[in-house]
Formats: sequence, C-alpha cells, structure tokens
Amino acid sequence: MADPEHVSILGATGALGYGMAVRLARTGVAVTIGSRDAGRAQEAALRAREATAGRIDAAGNADAARASELVMLTVPFRNQSETLTNLKEVLRDGQLVIDATVPLAAAVSGRATRMLGVWQGSAAQQAQEMVRDGVGVVSALHTVGAAALSDLAATLDEDVLVCGDQRADKRRVAGLINRIDGLRCVDCGRLENARTTESLTALLIGVNARYKTHAGVKLTGLPAQLWPAT
Repeated sequence: MADPEHVSILGATGALGYGMAVRLARTGVAVTIGSRDAGRAQEAALRAREATAGRIDAAGNADAARASELVMLTVPFRNQSETLTNLKEVLRDGQLVIDATVPLAAAVSGRATRMLGVWQGSAAQQAQEMVRDGVGVVSALHTVGAAALSDLAATLDEDVLVCGDQRADKRRVAGLINRIDGLRCVDCGRLENARTTESLTALLIGVNARYKTHAGVKLTGLPAQLWPAT
C-alpha cells in the first residue's frame, strides 16, 4: 500500500493541478506530478519545489498513476478520455481517482460558460465507466479557482463539493483536501450529482468575468462536523 499522505496529480502542468500540487505539498503531502510529457512534468515539479520546498516528484502519466493509491485527474475534458484509456491497464483495484474534469464547451471551441452534453451524465460518470472494476471515482474541485490555488499568498475560503457512490471514498478525499487551509469538503451525494456540480464551473466563469473577481462557493447552515467518525 502506498503512503496515504501521497497523491499523484495528472495534468499538474496545468493551472488547477499545479495549484493543488503546491497547496498539498505545503501541508506535508508527498506529490507526484504527472503529464503526457515527462519533461513538462519535471519542469512543473521543479517550480513547485522551489515554491514550497515540499516532497514533489515528476513522471509520465502511467508511472505517476502507479505511484499512489490516490490519483487526481485535472486534465481538460478533451483529454480525459484519452488519458483514462491509456491508464486502463495501469490503474489497479483499490485505487481512487479524484476527477476534476469539467465538460466545458470550450473543449470544442465553444464558450467556457456553456456545458457539453455527456452521454453518461457527467464527466465523472464517464470516468467511472472507463476505469476498470475495483477503481473508485470521486468528483471534486469543480468550483475551486485555479488562480487562487496557485497563488500561495492568496487566502482561500470556500467549499469543495464532493460526489461519489462510496461514503468511505468521499471521506478519504475529504481527508486529503481538508488539509488545505480555507477549503472545506461537503458531501453532495452520489456520483450522478456531479452533473450539477460540474456545471457550476461554467456558472462561476460567467460570474467571475462579470465582476472581475475569483468567487467560489460557500454553503451556509451546515453543521460544524461534516465528516463524523463512523
């Protein structure tokens, strides 16, 4: 079993994945940055280590996916299917994929404030269909701004909407993400609800463009203990 305080982030040469890499590394989590281009992964890892002095390695996607029980997928929607197809024989039973993919119309040169229809219902459900049996998928991070994550001087204060079919998987993801100051994971139900949480990305893109800000999502009226011990 891999170190539970270790996560592989595929697509961490992009803004969201890089932001998660540096934020988690700063909390003491060991991170492996994955990319289709191992050279780009090395460049991103070097930059992240300089920013955090954290435990950050780099590898191609396949080797990165093998390195941890937790695999975060932060690639654009147009690359999700190809990435998971290439990892079909790499991901193994017991691993958990944290899918942050959003099917924005920008993937086909449309507007970033519009969503694409996904046959399975959501990008996360597509991911669950594509991975082998025994690999879990949890949907998360769709409303967290990449710019704020990447800026370690920025103060975060927002909720992370988490969807998944297994309570234990969601708890595991929350245990990782809640390590980041200012992020609070909220259980939003089954994986099928990802079709709603994913669409909030498009909504926030429009709001942030309109008000020239970096707004997130914060739910009110919730109990103090969102993940009580079982």
